[in-house]
Amino acid sequence: MAQNIYDRPEFFEGYSRLGRSVEGLDGAPEWPALRAMLPDAEGSSIVDLGCGFGWFCRWARAHGAKDVLGLDLSEKMLAQARAAGADDAITYRRADLDELSLPKARFNLVYSSLALHYVGDAARLFATVHQALVPGGAFVFSTEHPVYMAPTNPGWSVDAAGRKTWPVDRYLVEGPRTTDWFTKGVVKHHRTIGTTLNLLIQAGFAIGHVEEFRPTDAQIAARPELAEELERPMFLLVRAGRPMNSY
Repeated sequence: MAQNIYDRPEFFEGYSRLGRSVEGLDGAPEWPALRAMLPDAEGSSIVDLGCGFGWFCRWARAHGAKDVLGLDLSEKMLAQARAAGADDAITYRRADLDELSLPKARFNLVYSSLALHYVGDAARLFATVHQALVPGGAFVFSTEHPVYMAPTNPGWSVDAAGRKTWPVDRYLVEGPRTTDWFTKGVVKHHRTIGTTLNLLIQAGFAIGHVEEFRPTDAQIAARPELAEELERPMFLLVRAGRPMNSY
C-alpha cells in the first residue's frame, strides 16, 4: 500500500496553503502547458488519478466531460473535493494507485497531476491505465522531474557570487527517496526519464509529447520567484496514447 502522507494533519495543513491548493489549476504554473496536451473533454469519460481537492474533475465537467471519476488515497483530500459541490456526473472514490484496478476500455482520458512519483510499481500502473482506455484514448500526466527528485538531499547550492545550482547525485540509482516536506519521511520513487518512457512503451502506449516544464517569460514577469525554475526542471509532463488498433 502506498504511503498516505496527505492525511497527516501537519502535511495536510501545509499542503492546503500552497497556491495550487488555494487557487486551483490557475495556481499551478505548469497547468497551461499540461492543459495544452489534453484532448477535447466534450462527451468524454475521464478518470483523475490522485484527484486531490477535485479541481481538475470540476474543470473537466465544465468543459463538457460526460462523467469523471476522481481517485485519491487521502480521505482528507476527498472530503475537501466533495465539499466543493455536488455533481451527479463526478464520483470521488478512495483508491491506492499501487493497487489500482480499473474497468477495461472504459475511459477516453486518464489524467494525473503530481501523483505518479508516489507510485512504487509504475509498470503495473501503466498496464492498468492502458487497458482502461478505449482505443485512441489518452494518458496525460505530470510528475516530479527525475533531476528534481534524484538528489540524496534535494535543495539549492548557492556559491559565493549568489548563483544557485541544483546538485544532482544518484541519478541512475533508481528507487525510493525519503525527504522532509511539511512532514518527516515523505517517500517518493525516483525513475529516470528513460525508464518512465520505456515503461509506457512496454505497456503498449505511443508517446505523443514529452515536456520538461519551464515557466514562460510572462509567468516570470508576473511571479519573479519562478525565475529560479529555469535552473533545473521541476516537472515532467507526458502525453501518451492507446493506439486505435490496440486490443
